[in-house]
Amino acid sequence: MSQATYCKMWADAQKDLDVLLQRERSEFLVPEPNLGKVWKMLATSYIQYLEILRRLEAAHAHLRHQQKRAAIRPVLDGVMGRLLELKRELVRLDNSECHDLEDILTELRRLPEDIEIPIPKYFIKENLEVLQQREKTLDEILLNAGLQEQEPDKSIPLPEAIRLLQVAERARQGRSRARFMRNIYLEEKRTTKQEEPLGQRAHDAATCIQKVWRGHIQRKRTEKIREEEMVFLGITLPPHLEATSGSQKRAGTVEALPGDVQKRQDKVSFKDMLRETEGAHIEETLQAQISQCFTECRHITGRFPDYPTEKAGGSKAIFSDKTPEQVTEELAAKQQMEKTDQKGKNGKEEKEKSKEKKPEKAGKKAEDEGWKMGPSNFLSILEEGSTQYKVFWQNRDEGLDFLQDHDPELIKEGQREEVEEEIRVQVDGLMEEKLRNLKVHVDGEKIGTQKKGGKAEKAGKASSKKKIPELERDLTPDRTMDSLYQELAERGLLIKAKAVNLSDYIGHWGSLRKGLHGTGTQPLPSPPAVRQLVALYGILPLGSQTVHENAPLVKSLLLAGPAGVGKRMLVHAICTETGANLFNLTPSNIAGKYPGKEGLLMMLHMILKVGKHLQPSVLWIGDTEKLFSKAAPKGEEEVDSKRLGKMLPQLLKAVKAKDRLLLVGTSARPFEANLGPFCKVYQKIILIPRPDYLSRFVLWKHFILQNGGALSSLENLSWLAQLSDGFTQGHILEVVQTVLSELRLLQMPRKPLRTVEFVASLARHIPVYKEEEETFEAWYAKTPLGRAWSAALAAKEAEDGKAKKRKK
Repeated sequence: MSQATYCKMWADAQKDLDVLLQRERSEFLVPEPNLGKVWKMLATSYIQYLEILRRLEAAHAHLRHQQKRAAIRPVLDGVMGRLLELKRELVRLDNSECHDLEDILTELRRLPEDIEIPIPKYFIKENLEVLQQREKTLDEILLNAGLQEQEPDKSIPLPEAIRLLQVAERARQGRSRARFMRNIYLEEKRTTKQEEPLGQRAHDAATCIQKVWRGHIQRKRTEKIREEEMVFLGITLPPHLEATSGSQKRAGTVEALPGDVQKRQDKVSFKDMLRETEGAHIEETLQAQISQCFTECRHITGRFPDYPTEKAGGSKAIFSDKTPEQVTEELAAKQQMEKTDQKGKNGKEEKEKSKEKKPEKAGKKAEDEGWKMGPSNFLSILEEGSTQYKVFWQNRDEGLDFLQDHDPELIKEGQREEVEEEIRVQVDGLMEEKLRNLKVHVDGEKIGTQKKGGKAEKAGKASSKKKIPELERDLTPDRTMDSLYQELAERGLLIKAKAVNLSDYIGHWGSLRKGLHGTGTQPLPSPPAVRQLVALYGILPLGSQTVHENAPLVKSLLLAGPAGVGKRMLVHAICTETGANLFNLTPSNIAGKYPGKEGLLMMLHMILKVGKHLQPSVLWIGDTEKLFSKAAPKGEEEVDSKRLGKMLPQLLKAVKAKDRLLLVGTSARPFEANLGPFCKVYQKIILIPRPDYLSRFVLWKHFILQNGGALSSLENLSWLAQLSDGFTQGHILEVVQTVLSELRLLQMPRKPLRTVEFVASLARHIPVYKEEEETFEAWYAKTPLGRAWSAALAAKEAEDGKAKKRKK
């Protein structure tokens, strides 16, 4: 599609976003007692935000104009964050991670595929060079440590080699025969050629020259017309504007980022130009404003004020459009707050106790009034992005901008703030020295009269004496990040993630396994719903720093389900989609590597230090139920596993909102763990069931085609899907790979696949029986979300019973 198409897609998304924001202001801020109506409003907004996100992501990924992409980026992050906020409210209302959106989709005329979470491409593209270099370094470390074998050259099968040799030999024979026939033709022409008159030969020579020259001129004209047409359509750039860097020539224009058209040198030149033309004026203006503020403060208070510190923002505190009286009052209030912080600890405790009682009353009033949407961290971002679009881009004439070139004025606006900040830092030093001289010569203050052992320093010492948690202390101050990275890789704790995408987790939307109403158990997600939950809680926050800092923070995620449902694949998909490092903390992997409490503490410290420095990072714990096992530990390995389980809450506490780290646990037997500490560590729990009939039908078809098989009329996929009831995705994949061997693939043209061939291999696997599935459901019902579901269901049944009695 052309650039104009994506510009229109962006414009349509902004229009729909403005309508949605206006509707939220009118509906979400008003208390609503009807929870059914509230749920419908939230679900409708959720689906509409998904549609806006899909269009914004497509526009951001394909637009070549870097400034347009920079304008779309904050709105894209804001929409992702708003989706997570709406998801949190839906979970609170439903007491479940699965929602029945079929009626809303029908009303909005949408398909189930329309609620698929699109994953922005900038997660990987913007850090592609760094990720490639990191992968290369990790491969070298693993090869040197002997943990990874060098991939051998792929050998060609014997039939393929014979076919290539036959093709090459036939081509050689064809060239030899063509050369032989050409020599015969030239020899015959030389012997039978008659001498022609001189005038006739000159005429023929002139005709030949004219023919060649006219052909050359026409080709040049045609090439020029084609180039002008391609430039007019916005598909290519003129030759003199094409990128000439070696990296772009190697990568190609298809793989290059659209924003690479605008060079960084332009920004540097604009910045230098602004510094030369406006730097002196900005410096004079800042000095004049600061001097005037000092003079007015002395006129009001009788003394010059203290210069704001760098932590307070320096002269930024003065340029906040405030009067000198307000600035003086704020400085005095800060000093007073420092004094009260040291004296009023007991008073604070009493206030906190009184505050604890007040929210209960406020909560009761809120329940009486009805539901009301909580405050959002992303609505301001979305509104600001909408305003910026209306000011700069909505009425912009794109008719003549075939090249999608940058706008110099917009670049100047962005660079002007950086220039002002650099000059302000220089001016702060000069004005602080000037203020010190004024205090000495005008107010008569003496230098060094302030006592060094004042309350501020005492407060600083008291704060430094506070106990720092073990995992937040730097236990390796003398080691470089490269050495820590290498040690973790050599010990097998930092592993290479498999290149699988989230879309590779195949399944059919179908319907919820259990109905949302009329049953005592929670609904179980289908494979696409699992993809959606993993994208919401894992991929989107890890990929975007803005989303991770402002969205509802999810530090840990548990994937539970029978063996073979794809839990490990989803962990690798999270790392692939976000470019995250993968740390393997599985009990069997860490056994004997860092023994004892001190060893485990050092291991977790190293992982946190490297993971935070090279974020995003995923900390994966396979068989995580062993860390919280009910049975008493028998050997040293089990003791270390138990100790690691007790240290996980401290690890999660050390992860802040700015740290894009995610703890992901996988468990095939979660019911063997102590439920209390287990649920305390993992905030979000996703129970993955075995695939249903529709998903099994899709899986059989996909795996057969993926492994080189061909679907024939004799093969009955429906019968295979029914026969494999109870088997997981891993079972089906293993059966297909076993049947479709190299020999069987060679026999495929003359011996088509039959359904019976898969039955014998399928019978060798143990399915997931109904008793095991019920055990998983009973365990999930004991989790916090499961108990909330049961309580809400019991309350609803009680209300229905009371209503029936009233009718009688």
